[in-house]
Amino acid sequence: MGRSVGVTTAIAQFMRDLEGAWDAHREALLVRRDLAAALVPMTAEPSVVHRPAMTGASGRPAVEHFYAGQVLPHLPADLTLNRISRTVDRWRLVEETTVSFTHDRELPWLLPGAEPTFRRAEVLAIAVVGFHRMKISSVRVLWDHATLTAQLGITAPLATAPAR
Repeated sequence: MGRSVGVTTAIAQFMRDLEGAWDAHREALLVRRDLAAALVPMTAEPSVVHRPAMTGASGRPAVEHFYAGQVLPHLPADLTLNRISRTVDRWRLVEETTVSFTHDRELPWLLPGAEPTFRRAEVLAIAVVGFHRMKISSVRVLWDHATLTAQLGITAPLATAPAR
């Protein structure tokens, strides 16, 4: 029984360390807006993608460029994140978060091409974070795009079938 408790404790600590890496990344990027600190817990070749906008980057230089050019200068002034739930195992973390903000600037990482509406939005986002050797290797953020565009009064362009 002693060995299983020790293994369970070690696994629990390992998962807490993964949570700590994600918390450090998210806090550095979205609260302190510190690019260098946000990159520390990431692997040498991370990937980031926001769905359904399909924005993001793959590879450290591209992720750094994406964060520096598309995300950090365009974060809403009153951005608020409230975690609803989090699940973590040895390979990934899944976090459900309510994201609230006033659409006070262009958000090319979230709503490419949409002008600021100055309306308030509160939407669900789900982050699926992959890890490799205790570092973040991938971040996929899935947004409730329908609710977001409805709250902001933005109409998404209609998809058109290719001409035959």
